[in-house]
Amino acid sequence: MKVNKKICIMGMGYIGLPTAALLANRGYQVHGVDINQYAIDTINRGEIHIVEPDLDEFVKAAVNNNALTANIEPAESNIFMIAVPTPFHADKINKITGSPIPNVDYIIDATKKIAPYIKSGNLILLESTSPVGTTNMMANVLKKEGVDINNIFIAHSPERVLPGHIMRELIENDRVVGGVDNKSTKKAAEFYRAFVDGEVLETTARTAEMAKLTENSFRDVNIAFANELSILCDDMNINVRELILLANKHPRVNVLNPGCGVGGHCISVDPWFIVDSANGKAKIIEQARRTNDYKADWVVEKIKNTILQFEIKHNKKPTVVCMGLAFKPNIDDLRESPALYIAEKLNEFMSIVSVEPNIKECIGLDLVDIKTGLKSDICIYLVSHKEFRIKNMKEADLDFCGINNGYN
Repeated sequence: MKVNKKICIMGMGYIGLPTAALLANRGYQVHGVDINQYAIDTINRGEIHIVEPDLDEFVKAAVNNNALTANIEPAESNIFMIAVPTPFHADKINKITGSPIPNVDYIIDATKKIAPYIKSGNLILLESTSPVGTTNMMANVLKKEGVDINNIFIAHSPERVLPGHIMRELIENDRVVGGVDNKSTKKAAEFYRAFVDGEVLETTARTAEMAKLTENSFRDVNIAFANELSILCDDMNINVRELILLANKHPRVNVLNPGCGVGGHCISVDPWFIVDSANGKAKIIEQARRTNDYKADWVVEKIKNTILQFEIKHNKKPTVVCMGLAFKPNIDDLRESPALYIAEKLNEFMSIVSVEPNIKECIGLDLVDIKTGLKSDICIYLVSHKEFRIKNMKEADLDFCGINNGYN
């Protein structure tokens, strides 16, 4: 069924582009906006600048059907969606907790950019994961820019998709939708119900913002337990993965598997949004975040000790390869990646090479192919990419991601 509605999406990244491609194949005329000219040119050729299964076919079809175009500037639309990054301030920290402070400047800039194009009856959606209160702040920005916010609809609906499965989960996952007022909630929910098969759950903007932060903080706390357990088991000479397998035989226990830290622009970031606004009261959430950050530093020291032991045993410096740089398996996303952090720290310690099958280059690191990497004296498995599945590991190899269902 032809929808015949125009939507302008601010941000053509890991959320904006898949959403744009999906909607363009569902009858919407989509105008994508990004500050990256390379991304714009790539999209307008019907190609993609990020790695995500099935996305290339969606984009190609949308562009070929003239349903998706990209530009640096916004355009008049029925619906405006903001899906831009929410990083941390580089030069500011919370004085109470010493934690990072969320930076919503990209959201403010995107809001100001669309203001001249907004007409009465338009729907304005914020999909960027945001600190509580950001949607209402966005409404205030629009008001200051001269927009009559009483005649438009403003709401927040945080994305909840898993990289590597985005095109499917955009449709199947439940959505939380919260407006700055009840009419905005209803209008936004109506939009999402047109293409989401999952349940669309209505609430307020503030609750919707907190829901996403809660989901990722919950996951971060659980991962922190597993990562801390791995450190303790290393001291006790216990195979942590065997231990977890046994513990999970209990009908009410489900311990996660440890890794080399936590990465991505969700789980490793969102808990700090709560910590920043909690005035020192989010103690478990804060400690979990620090535990997961510490795990990467612990891994670096573990690797350094292994390198020194190799030198003593073999009377030579080993060749070392880091297997995987992305923040999770089978994607190209390096944002907040502990594997990338570990590789960079090791490269400061000695000359190493890295293998990352999903990217072509990485500034500051020497990338090699898998066959070359596996010839190294010490292979450090940081990400369990499908290309890395092996049957046997060398004595000096280290597995921090369960690539061989072990933990050396």
